[in-house]
Amino acid sequence: MTRSSPSVPMHLGVILDGNRRWARVQGLPTLEGHRKGYENLKTIALAARDRGVSYLSAYVFSTENWNRSQEEVAYLMNLLKWVLGHEVAILHKENIRVRFLGSRHGLSQTIQAAIDAAEDKTKDNVSGTLAFCLNYGGKQEIADACRRLVELGTAPEAITTEAIEQQLYAPDIPPVDFIIRTSGEQRLSNFMLWRAAYSELYFVDKHWPAFTADDLDLALAEYARRTRRFGK
Repeated sequence: MTRSSPSVPMHLGVILDGNRRWARVQGLPTLEGHRKGYENLKTIALAARDRGVSYLSAYVFSTENWNRSQEEVAYLMNLLKWVLGHEVAILHKENIRVRFLGSRHGLSQTIQAAIDAAEDKTKDNVSGTLAFCLNYGGKQEIADACRRLVELGTAPEAITTEAIEQQLYAPDIPPVDFIIRTSGEQRLSNFMLWRAAYSELYFVDKHWPAFTADDLDLALAEYARRTRRFGK
């Protein structure tokens, strides 16, 4: 996978905020906003791929989201099953690889099996990678990586940043170059804390379901204007 231009982020992270607020504005049940949000993720993922983005990571369900109402959590899990059963087939036809980053703890066996099937089905696709950050927390990812190093018997002096990176979820996925958060909030909310060390950040007031390919173009144009120094 190659980028069309060095001014295009190789890895784009998206915090899909504002689904429920969008639904309220539209006079719809709040849970309907989540369905629309998933639909828009596919649209934006394909648009990003067409613009030269190699990796798109989407924050779809955080470790903190389990604290929402049982009704909402159940709806989101059922929606995820639908995505795994239908949307992945569309992404496969588009030659997009699907990955999942996050803890398996708390996910049903049915969902875990569907995740494995989706990753296996799309593993050879080379048009781009869409990573679903599911049951994901940036702090938990780092803690899990350190735990694995301990389990491997890694000597203290061998615990380096490179060693930790190799134990992150999907270590082949590179650092995030650019993070977009919708709905006016200006924080990372535990998203990609390790990979976001030098990410450029972009905040937009629109709710996620209303975020369009034109909005993506505006964001990418802003990214292209920035100079990344990486502490130099």
